[in-house]
Amino acid sequence: MVNKKRLIKTIQKLISLDSQNPPGDESKIADFVGKYLKALGLKVKTYTFKNKRVNLIATLAGRNSKKSLLITPHLDTVPAGKSWKTPALAAKIIGGKIYGLGATDCKGNLASGMEAIQSLVEDKIKLNYDLIFAATADEESGSDLGLLPLLERKILKADAALVLDADDFEIVITQKGLLHLKVRIQGKKAHGAYPWLGINAIDIAAKIIVDLKKQNKICAKNKYLHGPTVNVGTIKGGDKVNVVSDWCEFELDFRFLPGASSKILLQDLKKTIAKHVKNFSRLSGIPLKAGKIEIQGIQAPYYISPDHSLVSGLVQAMQNLKIKPRISGSEGATVITFFKDRNIPAIATGFGTEGCAHIADEYANLDNLYQGSKVLVEFLKNYKFN
Repeated sequence: MVNKKRLIKTIQKLISLDSQNPPGDESKIADFVGKYLKALGLKVKTYTFKNKRVNLIATLAGRNSKKSLLITPHLDTVPAGKSWKTPALAAKIIGGKIYGLGATDCKGNLASGMEAIQSLVEDKIKLNYDLIFAATADEESGSDLGLLPLLERKILKADAALVLDADDFEIVITQKGLLHLKVRIQGKKAHGAYPWLGINAIDIAAKIIVDLKKQNKICAKNKYLHGPTVNVGTIKGGDKVNVVSDWCEFELDFRFLPGASSKILLQDLKKTIAKHVKNFSRLSGIPLKAGKIEIQGIQAPYYISPDHSLVSGLVQAMQNLKIKPRISGSEGATVITFFKDRNIPAIATGFGTEGCAHIADEYANLDNLYQGSKVLVEFLKNYKFN
């Protein structure tokens, strides 16, 4: 049976163990989680891809080892910063809420998962599959020292995955794709008093950006997501106010819906750049090369059917406990797409408090974390693979 007092004690301990990233050190919190799960009889292994960046994988053997289900929260947090009114690692409880760095993202979910496993063990519930619990490092900085190498090296293998990194009992089944890139435009330098003698790269960049904003219309709809977006994250160029800028570079953040393609986005961008470079070359009579594009990151969009057993099983578990599930999508990138590349069906859920991740005086509702542990127990003991 899920024990609320024990759960609260666990999350207080987790919050007190500093795992801010950067600088990045999950060794102490991984050690605590490992000892906790070993005491319950789980087989525990750790994997370190850089000094002190510890990942923990624990396995609860089931009656049948032909199938395995993964549940995975992360160990690290963002840096606390200097705006906290209470000490960020104090885990102070006020009015049914626990305040502390990681309370919502993601130590509350980590604690709920640990409590659910302890409840299963104490109640002698034998699952019909192996349960894998992976508490990973480096999620807040891209997972290059955590989930990604665990999957790429096939250390972590499962038939389905439930990511514990969401809020308020939402069930994330879809998310936008991501394309990050830098564009550099070359112009021709001239005196600022005689701009017609040069080609202003900033002017070209501005026209490209305006065109991109116009082109980025909604071509498809997704009931769980807003339309596609493009954001100009940075822009810089030129050397001095009285010099025609012969260079400009800007960074773009594209978010696109399932069904769309990063390849098509890149093709359209190249056409837009080439059009404006050609126009400026024609007007000035000076030949220019098309702009240079540097791809910084690509993440595919993701979608799983609401009829998949991961979704229907979690919905049923919540409903059994009189909790209203919220099937939703993620506008931002999450780790569920990492599983897509390995053909592992995955969804995300969690029990933190919406709007509290990455803020000063972060908190989570203790009743939600308690109910979340009960949801996990209900889900895990009744889960059936598709």
